[in-house]
Amino acid sequence: MKIVLLADTHLPSGRNKLPSRLLEACGTADLIIHAGDWKSMQVYEELSQYAEVIGVSGNVDDEDIRRSFPLKQTVEVSDYRIGIVHGHGEGKTTEKRALEAFEDEAVDIIVFGHSHIPMMRYAGKTLMINPGSPTAKRKLPNYSFCILHIEQEVRVEFVFL
Repeated sequence: MKIVLLADTHLPSGRNKLPSRLLEACGTADLIIHAGDWKSMQVYEELSQYAEVIGVSGNVDDEDIRRSFPLKQTVEVSDYRIGIVHGHGEGKTTEKRALEAFEDEAVDIIVFGHSHIPMMRYAGKTLMINPGSPTAKRKLPNYSFCILHIEQEVRVEFVFL
């Protein structure tokens, strides 16, 4: 199972568009997970041309996105429970807010965004993944997204653009 993970696309914004390397990965994906801040349904419509798209809404999303996607959700993929949340809110770090969003649920992986900072680490037995942003890197040196491979083992591949 190949899952493309992304967040914080913030499109349309200026001349930004989804990068060709991301779309190439989506073309061979079994599933695409977007962790919020799409900004408009155009992103969903474009990604949907490549694979099934699951996602959540974030703090900058328009009304169409908020109606179409919950603030958080859990999906099961190949016996792994994946929690998805944007991670925005008051107080604490984005990572802590994401972890607390699923404190009453048993999840193996949490995919979140909001900070635009790519990271992967374990919090207890839960794998935390922030894919960064493929279109809004802020002060970081690179744009980014992830590919989550679920086979006999779980492997996370960061793609830096």
